Amino acid sequence: MARTMGIDSLEQKIEKAQEKVVKTKASYDSAIKELQKLLDKRTAIRNDEIIKAVASSERSYEEIIRFITG
Repeated sequence: MARTMGIDSLEQKIEKAQEKVVKTKASYDSAIKELQKLLDKRTAIRNDEIIKAVASSERSYEEIIRFITG
């Protein structure tokens, strides 16, 4: 009989561990979404800064492209 109690206890621990994994994954997924939104915003800001810098530069478009790629 003691063995059955051990298995029941083990099953409960397994269920709790599975629930914890599900909650942790949901939290992880949420954090990943938030991180991606922040990275996208940073990329947009950087792109705007590059466009403004190119527009206000005294260099020609070709010179800027050559510098970036060269």
